[in-house]
Amino acid sequence: MSGPTLRTYAFVDRMQPQCAAHIAATSPGDVPLAGMAELYLEMAPGNEVFRAADIALKAAGVRPALQIIEREFGLLEIHSEQQAEVLASGQAILDELGMTESDRIKPTIASTQFITNVHPYQAQLLNKWRKGSMLLPGQSLFVMEVAPAAYISIAANEAEKAATITVIELRAVGRFGRMFLAGTESEVQTARDAAVAALAGMHGREDKR
Repeated sequence: MSGPTLRTYAFVDRMQPQCAAHIAATSPGDVPLAGMAELYLEMAPGNEVFRAADIALKAAGVRPALQIIEREFGLLEIHSEQQAEVLASGQAILDELGMTESDRIKPTIASTQFITNVHPYQAQLLNKWRKGSMLLPGQSLFVMEVAPAAYISIAANEAEKAATITVIELRAVGRFGRMFLAGTESEVQTARDAAVAALAGMHGREDKR
């Protein structure tokens, strides 16, 4: 039997208000606040996140927002007011598993969509299932799909840092992660560029699956 696979290791230095609010609204665990640091880990087999959570929580002063096991993978999110605590807990996990950050899978952008002047009917359809802010007719919309899924969280956070946009939806669990951002055309373009650059700057190994 092969050992665990580190699919995602994504450190967020300072959570932006909308990204933090989205996690807080959808999380079954501890509610994070804007300004906190956080770490996302996605592992296979999914049950490995239980061990990762145990290591992290005993190693440093962090709290978990997410501990999710789905069909293929497991996702863990931990956060703290102190960046050093989050980094220490992440390093403890890597040390216990005999891994380094470079053992993570490098993020791949599977698809992007940029839609200007969103039609009222399309806005209404998206608003039916969004968990973030409302998408308004006439806004521009950017949709990104990323693998592994949890990397979408760092892409969204960097996008919110860079531009005045609205976070409509974030989905960081499953085969692909997706985000939906809206705003003026120029602001959404800036957010898109920041999200793409954030993922392009992350090193790791290629996914052989």
